[in-house]
Amino acid sequence: MLPDIVDALAEVNIVHPFPIQRMAIPIALTGTDMIGQARTGTGKTLAFGITALQRIVVPSERDFELQARPGAPQALVVAPTRELALQVSKDLTVAATRRRARVLTIYGGVGYEPQLEALATGVEIVVGTPGRLLDLANRGSLDLSHIKVLVLDEADEMLDLGFLPDVERILAKTPELRQTMLFSATMPSAIVSLARKHLRHPVNIRAESEGDTTTVPTTAQFVYQTHDMDKPEIVARVLQAENRNRVMVFCRTKRAAARLADDLAERGFSAAAIHGDLSQVLREKALKKFRAGTVDVLVATDVAARGIDVEGVTHVINYECTDDDKTYVHRIGRTGRAGASGIAITFVDWADLTRWKVINNTLDLPFADPQETYSTSGHLYHDLGIDPAATGRLTPAPIRESAHRTAAGGEDSRRHEERRGERPRRNRNRRRLRNGLPVDQREEAATSQAAPDPEPATDPAAVDPAATDPAATDPAAVDGAKKRRRRRSRGGRTSPSEASA
Repeated sequence: MLPDIVDALAEVNIVHPFPIQRMAIPIALTGTDMIGQARTGTGKTLAFGITALQRIVVPSERDFELQARPGAPQALVVAPTRELALQVSKDLTVAATRRRARVLTIYGGVGYEPQLEALATGVEIVVGTPGRLLDLANRGSLDLSHIKVLVLDEADEMLDLGFLPDVERILAKTPELRQTMLFSATMPSAIVSLARKHLRHPVNIRAESEGDTTTVPTTAQFVYQTHDMDKPEIVARVLQAENRNRVMVFCRTKRAAARLADDLAERGFSAAAIHGDLSQVLREKALKKFRAGTVDVLVATDVAARGIDVEGVTHVINYECTDDDKTYVHRIGRTGRAGASGIAITFVDWADLTRWKVINNTLDLPFADPQETYSTSGHLYHDLGIDPAATGRLTPAPIRESAHRTAAGGEDSRRHEERRGERPRRNRNRRRLRNGLPVDQREEAATSQAAPDPEPATDPAAVDPAATDPAATDPAAVDGAKKRRRRRSRGGRTSPSEASA
């Protein structure tokens, strides 16, 4: 290895190589194609990163101007997710500190201009996701005709995400006489077929013995059968376990991740979410806070399950049972990295028991029948070192204002509910109106009008209208009075002709 690379790694306390690095680097430096397989968190990134850094020519060297096109990318690393691309680029930048190789990360979700400017200036190593790489290559902005080393990182994840057609198009744009290396923790048959098609007599390196388990032995695993409605309470208690540092919680859906992050924040925990519905800027911001320690609980979907190497992750929680054994291995691989110890906790619903048994048997785990567990179960506190006095909150629950209604129709309550974003509820205490009067008042008025006068009538006009009103004896006048009374009894409505009169 070049002294500049060794010194740069020593500055960040990387001195002793991992088995995959010790086995792969000497062979890769000869230019041989390679398939590298090792458990997650065991140093695969530097295994191919050191090789790429050592095989390129940097601007400070004398042979740089002798190249066919100085400044064109000489090494390409293809990663399945943006987060993994950023992680790989970060590791390569650290290793290239003294050699001063220019590393560019290319991925979607951000503007084109900074990437186009960096490509125009010149770079030696490009790390990117398949979609944006192919886009820039088709535009002619990314020249892949001078690639010496090509690496496919986490190739099995590219298969799961449907990126293999794009990867093959990228490979077709690179020189045929290149060095191709393929690294992954698992190696399904489709990836083996891809290797046979595009790699020339590859050397297959597996940095583990036949008896080694797929998961890292320094990670303690716990599997509990839990009810979906009790999971937030259990997570809140796990976050109060002894020796707990950073925690990653994996959810199956984007909505579940956002809802759980909000719930934990409302309980008083420092939590943030990262999922596909967030913009790339917000995803990077949340991950940056998690690395810095401003946020110590990261709730994520599988976008963060591959390649995210954050120091100090002591617990990983699978909020639901994973879809398959590969996802389980990569999720719990976020803890117990680089020889450190960690704890992996998996929640299994009753409907997922069959799926979990398949994963359990595939990985040869001793959790075929998970123990039924609730937030009050004693074995939960004992297994994870949780204080028995711990509750599901660090801060008291907020007091919600009750929606009081006023006699005038509940306007204060309606404004309060609208401020909270709720649909205003109906005021069931309101009084029904008929003809401008409440029903009860109208009935009372009608009853009082129909009631007889208790006082005896002494006025002759009251006894006999004809005694004072000669028109009362006129039949036409009597009929007109009856019609007027009939119209009044219909609610006081008058015809247009009467109104004009």
